Amino acid sequence: QLVESGGGSVQAGGSLRLPCVLAGYAGGSKCMGWFRQSPGKAREFVSASDSSGRTRYGDSVKGRFTASRDNAENTLYLQMNTLKPEDTAVYFCAADLRSRMCRSYEPSEYAYWGQGTQVTVS
Repeated sequence: QLVESGGGSVQAGGSLRLPCVLAGYAGGSKCMGWFRQSPGKAREFVSASDSSGRTRYGDSVKGRFTASRDNAENTLYLQMNTLKPEDTAVYFCAADLRSRMCRSYEPSEYAYWGQGTQVTVS
């Protein structure tokens, strides 16, 4: 079970940090990532981190967002800085438990999803 938190409303230029806990899983660290979705738009890739913490980012967030993980706690974090109104979306945590490496950045390749947390930037 993936559980996100940390969403909220912030002014443009501000920061938020989103944690995501992979609860009840004892199979070792695997690929985990973040996606986001705005009304009327497709789900967009934000970041994906393999078990070592190596991360790939979507073009729209490079240089502003940083993902990190605490494998002992099965937790993935997304630090979002210099937020823009276009970052407004529901942010979803996802996991591909088949591999320690991230093999894809397509939402369809991630079988496990959190419930999402709303981020609003004004």
